[in-house]
Amino acid sequence: MAANPQNVKQYLHTLADRLPDSATIDEALYHLVLRREIEAGLADSDAGRTTPVEEMMKRRGIVE
Repeated sequence: MAANPQNVKQYLHTLADRLPDSATIDEALYHLVLRREIEAGLADSDAGRTTPVEEMMKRRGIVE
């Protein structure tokens, strides 16, 4: 998650406020994992550890 623990705490509070009262632990974990994966993807993108879509399509033989 975010490097700043305060951001994580704020996110958890916001998530708790936005989830319905009937939300399950699995639903809350889904949102936490989703955020973690998005942040990891953004970090990879910022560090240049991605492959352009066009290159992946070419590798898979997909023609536009």
